Amino acid sequence: MVRYQPQYRDSLAHIKRILVPTLDGYRVPLDEISEIKIEDGASMIYRETNSRFIAVKFSVRERDLGSTIEEAQQKVKQKILMPPGYRVEWSGEFESQRRAEARLALVIPLTVLAIFFVLYFVFNSLKWATIVMADVMTARMGGVLALYLTGNNFSVSSGIGFLAVFGVSIQTGVLLVSYINQMRQKGFSIQDAVIEGSCLRLRPIMMTALVATFGLLPAALSHAIGSDSQRPMAIVIVGGLLCDLVMAFFLIPTLYTWFAKPGDAGEKVETLANRL
Repeated sequence: MVRYQPQYRDSLAHIKRILVPTLDGYRVPLDEISEIKIEDGASMIYRETNSRFIAVKFSVRERDLGSTIEEAQQKVKQKILMPPGYRVEWSGEFESQRRAEARLALVIPLTVLAIFFVLYFVFNSLKWATIVMADVMTARMGGVLALYLTGNNFSVSSGIGFLAVFGVSIQTGVLLVSYINQMRQKGFSIQDAVIEGSCLRLRPIMMTALVATFGLLPAALSHAIGSDSQRPMAIVIVGGLLCDLVMAFFLIPTLYTWFAKPGDAGEKVETLANRL
């Protein structure tokens, strides 16, 4: 951006005499190729990508950003007829959210698939990997319920909170299933191993979940300046961890008891041939 010195732009007559170069190499006064006059208007003219723009700003309250912008776009398209040469672009936080959602739509399925394969190689069993992933998926309900009860809407921050709960619930499922398998390898029956393993793992898993919950509780309850970005994430993590703590000790033992078969945990199975 260049600017004329004050003596060349301090009056309307000086501005009209500004020489503009042409393609033929000549110079013509600005007054001959444009209409120059003084009118009331904007104090500043904003430009971007060689175009003028006017910013219309508004904030969203008590609604999620995505549905609000979609409704606004529909109403603008239906009720506002733009003159030729004008266009409307939606940017700001909404644009950032759309980019983040596009990344999450790609990252989350790939992450789930990768972790499922890791669980499969850890347990060397499709059955145990599926049981752990079932606990992971049901733990999401706690985060959704926490957002609903607190009146918060889904956002990028809350989406990151779901990913955090995702990792903790995987750890809980792996610890519980692995310990139950170890109990069976020591000679416990399926039902006894499930009961004993669940009772013995209750304390460490509960301590892990409660420490993280109490640590994030102040952030989840905060309404101070700057808390709008951290509060949804903390609410999701607190609700998800509490739900995972309950579901892990009800869902995993139940599914394990239903689908476990003698010999699928690497334990020795007594048969008639072994007795002989």
